[in-house]
Amino acid sequence: MADLEIRAAVADDVPEIVAMLADDPLGAQRESPDDLSPYLAALERLSGDPNQHLMVAVRERRVVGTLQLTVIPGLSRKGATRSVIEGVRVHADERGSGLGTQLIEWAIEESRRQDCQLVQLTSDVTRTDAHRFYERLGFTASHVGFKLPL
Repeated sequence: MADLEIRAAVADDVPEIVAMLADDPLGAQRESPDDLSPYLAALERLSGDPNQHLMVAVRERRVVGTLQLTVIPGLSRKGATRSVIEGVRVHADERGSGLGTQLIEWAIEESRRQDCQLVQLTSDVTRTDAHRFYERLGFTASHVGFKLPL
């Protein structure tokens, strides 16, 4: 995994991030690489919030992975701060290379650095390969998640 940089995403990265988000059966239904304006607006909101970390993995000047890490202070668990990992994607050319592990390890270490006591994530029920991946990294499927579209 030589020459890999994990850094904050910038506007020039958005087309490659969106392409990765759209490059699977679920993402193909909900992402729209043809109009980047909502993604650029979202990046601007994220960039202004110190608890939001939209990251990219870059190799040879090419974005090959991404994830978002959100830090959430709270009262439960004796005032614990937790983090949430979202939108993990690895470019098709890099799948199986260990890049996903590096991204998640980065998120765990950054969560520790931010004094989080818990790292959590959700994964669509249809992503069974992802579930095995997260379990290999020590995550436990301990909760049932719910969503309400608005």
